[in-house]
Amino acid sequence: MKIFVSHTSNYDFENELYMPLRKSGLNGKNEIILPYEKGKDALTKDIIKDCNLIVAEVSYPSTGQEIELGWADMFNIPIVCIHKEGIEPSRSLHKITNNFIVYKDNNDMISKLSEYISKK
Repeated sequence: MKIFVSHTSNYDFENELYMPLRKSGLNGKNEIILPYEKGKDALTKDIIKDCNLIVAEVSYPSTGQEIELGWADMFNIPIVCIHKEGIEPSRSLHKITNNFIVYKDNNDMISKLSEYISKK
């Protein structure tokens, strides 16, 4: 499965998101696209339309991310939003998906995301 990971750039995504994903079993079973891994010049609209799933880390609000999720919705790409326990994500996200995963820590995030993806 080709998975695009959407997130804001206003937090330590490399350690909190990228590293746990790359070290997980999800990495070996799927093609995970991390948009800032190879620099910030990725044309995400073109990448998104060729994906099977969008995983959106929505703990931190981001206009750019909501644009990416709008493209995914326009292309009918399934979206799952993940966010940290105790954080209420933007209510507008419910207009594009009903799939939300709440996690406690990185291990919980990987576990719940793995379970969700295995059902796809």
